[in-house]
Amino acid sequence: MPQTTSPKSRTITAAQLLAMGDIGRCELIRGNLIMMSPAGYQHGGIIGNIHGLLWTYVRKHGLGVVLGAETGFLLDLNPDTVRAPDVAFIRKDRLPPSDDVKFFRGAPDLAVEVLSPEDRAGEVMKKIGDWLSGGAASVWIVNPKKRIITAYHADQTTVTYRAGETLKDDPAVPGFKMHVNEVFE
Repeated sequence: MPQTTSPKSRTITAAQLLAMGDIGRCELIRGNLIMMSPAGYQHGGIIGNIHGLLWTYVRKHGLGVVLGAETGFLLDLNPDTVRAPDVAFIRKDRLPPSDDVKFFRGAPDLAVEVLSPEDRAGEVMKKIGDWLSGGAASVWIVNPKKRIITAYHADQTTVTYRAGETLKDDPAVPGFKMHVNEVFE
């Protein structure tokens, strides 16, 4: 279960979080540090499958970058919110300088979140809202238990993809297609 900073403790900023260095899996939600346990084997395998499929496509077509789990995105200030998706895609025209070590300002074009058994529906919906209000074109919520992927789009449409179907998400990654079965192999 995620742990937050104590209610009596002061909030921190994204700059303070970055200065802490590698403190483990965490996010900064409205100034409160949320520590998270490491992902399980199944969770990691699904992330690897999605990352590999996206990375191969994006690289082949020169569309931008695909980032691995726990890359920080600064979505809001005062109090600061830094989220870290399981997989992210950023279009080439939005990339920061290669020597930029700060958190990316804004949301990726695509944020992918793989559900863990302890995730609560309300918290997942808040996370989707943070990504979309931060500028993401699309957020994929991957549900390993149900073997479905739900794509939430900035235009407020939602599409659920099931086993045997092909996910297409042109608003976020132009031309990309992925068989849902490949994600859960």
